[in-house]
Amino acid sequence: MSYPTPWQGGPLPGPGAPSMLASHADRERAVDVLRAGYGEGRLDHPEFEKRVARAYSARTVGELSLLVADLPQGPMAQPMTPHGPVPPAFLPRPQARTNGKALASMVCGVLCVATGGLTGLPAVILGHMAQSEIRRTGEAGDGMALTGLILGWLSVAGWLIFLGLFGLLAVVATSG
Repeated sequence: MSYPTPWQGGPLPGPGAPSMLASHADRERAVDVLRAGYGEGRLDHPEFEKRVARAYSARTVGELSLLVADLPQGPMAQPMTPHGPVPPAFLPRPQARTNGKALASMVCGVLCVATGGLTGLPAVILGHMAQSEIRRTGEAGDGMALTGLILGWLSVAGWLIFLGLFGLLAVVATSG
């Protein structure tokens, strides 16, 4: 025994079938889907003709939905059903806050060249403070603190060498 498919005139399934009246635009969208299905070879010509005739005589959106239910597209967008919260694997990873002292240390370290090394000592002090805070709080910015430390220590070492040579030169000049 074969049961008629819904597009052949069978009853609408279930008590909650869409009963909103169809507009001309709804009918045209359904016919466009049927044309696409026919053009792709999903429907033969007699079936296409029957469905188009039913689409133009359909009174409700539910009837139109049944005509195109077995085709890749429908006459209107289907409402999205909530599927629960997004799994954590697909959520963006929370970004740790960057430590302000680490940023300041790096800026002071980079400015050592422009200031003749005057910002080297602040870069070292801020860098050590930042690394301590980063270990304690888990903030981001360890690379910036390290950059500030390296550039700051290079500046301090440069000043120590310069002052040591200047002092040695002064001793040599006074003894001679």
